[in-house]
Amino acid sequence: MKLSIVIPVCNEEATITAVIDRVHAVALPIDREVIVVNDGSRDRTAERIAAAHVRYPAMVAIEQPENAGKGAAIAAGVASASGDIVVVQDADLEVDPAEHARLLQPILTEGADVVYGSRFLGRPMSRSVNGIANRALTLLTNVLYGARITDMETAHKMMRRAVFDRLFLECRRFDFEPEITAKLLRCGYRIRELPIAYAPRTREEGKKIKWQDGLVAVRVLFRYRIAPFNRIVRDAAAADESGFVARAHRRP
Repeated sequence: MKLSIVIPVCNEEATITAVIDRVHAVALPIDREVIVVNDGSRDRTAERIAAAHVRYPAMVAIEQPENAGKGAAIAAGVASASGDIVVVQDADLEVDPAEHARLLQPILTEGADVVYGSRFLGRPMSRSVNGIANRALTLLTNVLYGARITDMETAHKMMRRAVFDRLFLECRRFDFEPEITAKLLRCGYRIRELPIAYAPRTREEGKKIKWQDGLVAVRVLFRYRIAPFNRIVRDAAAADESGFVARAHRRP
């Protein structure tokens, strides 16, 4: 088996080298491939990626000349992936690539399809604006979709490639996070969560998400709760009468 690690990056010259080095340094029980998608960076990110490519010639580097958004960058990365399992790794070091080995275990040993690294599982509620907003969006997700997760917006989402490929994903920017969670839940997948370390950045340190993205996330969650199933999965004919993907198509 192989893990495909997709790193979407835009204007992260200060951290991208460390992220690439850490991703390659993690001891994994299966093969890995690393795919870096430079999403229209205007700083020296491209130079940093090129230098890393010399050290890691097997790494796949994709250049998008114009910024298309995080969701578009992830889609481009996954389209080039050859692994059986896919994980998204942000380039800002808020979440540590060392967690990949732990996130793999429920998939490899317990037959899980989807694993999220939760920044909040088992921790007291953050009083920061971002922390409260994340908790509120997760609560809304749970209410709308009958779920019991703790971190809908986490950047550390790992799943079997077959699961990712089944979803009909449309969102191009930060709205990718609520979209993929909503569609996984509409399809009946259980999202397994494990606690992960989290080192949040400030706006001054380069954090990109804004309060307006929270409003977009709310709209996305409501939209896909009532959307027809042909906007949830690529092959709506695979859906059963209850609106869930036929369980016979799932891996054990």
